[in-house]
Amino acid sequence: MHIVVCIKQVPDSAQIRVHPVTNTIMRQGVPTIINPYDLFALEEALRLRDAMGGEVTVLTMGPPTAADSLRKALAFGADRAVLLTDRYFAGSDTLATSYALSMALTKIASEFGKPEIIFTGKQTIDGDTAQVGPGIAKRLDYNQLTYISRIVETDVAKGEITVERRAEGGIQLLKTKMPALITMLEATNEMRRGAIETALKAARAEVVTWNAEAVGIEDLTKCGLRGSPTIVKRVFAPEARSEKAQLVEVDGDAGAKAEALIAEIFGRAPAVEDDMREFAATHH
Repeated sequence: MHIVVCIKQVPDSAQIRVHPVTNTIMRQGVPTIINPYDLFALEEALRLRDAMGGEVTVLTMGPPTAADSLRKALAFGADRAVLLTDRYFAGSDTLATSYALSMALTKIASEFGKPEIIFTGKQTIDGDTAQVGPGIAKRLDYNQLTYISRIVETDVAKGEITVERRAEGGIQLLKTKMPALITMLEATNEMRRGAIETALKAARAEVVTWNAEAVGIEDLTKCGLRGSPTIVKRVFAPEARSEKAQLVEVDGDAGAKAEALIAEIFGRAPAVEDDMREFAATHH
């Protein structure tokens, strides 16, 4: 089984800066990390590989420094790393990003074998759109499974995969044919610790590096800022809330105190009470 995990090197969210003119994230001089949601996707791919056999290829699009994140993924146990980098990709929105990555995935399929499963995190912490994974699935005509909390069963012989999807109000059990693209939820597993031998091997490993021409992109107007119809009007940091948390000390009947607090909350926000009563009535 060939599995591809799309990861992204993102700025440390505590030190993000925004360009005042282009409204894009300024990455120069900002420490970077692997997008935390992508680590859950990587771990799930490695678990499937360990159980079913095969290979895990890790793919990212970014500047040459993104190779650092790929080497970290190799240190965790991935078998191969591919970096898609080109100055034409700078400033890509989700539409342009999904296009470039889909072209790279097509190249990966021809070079290393078509992936039965593509994993991504549910979203990235720098964009928070959750659009790139579904965009790739649409472009490659892969079945799409989003917000997955657990892989229940993978039947390679039948080419089927069964998963649990976290949805509003409960859990959905879904079965579909492969190839499929899966976006993993957070807290679905725990990232393994890479062995020292694997880390040393990763430091020496070759990172396959492709540019736009190498993956067959001929129309560069579909890439980068030119291929990005999204316009960011304003980027700003949320203002700190003036309200502070209230510490409630209880001496006596905690249940009565809790009921009083709930009544006070409902008094401030009647719509919350209505919503909770409606939810309780429909899920009783």
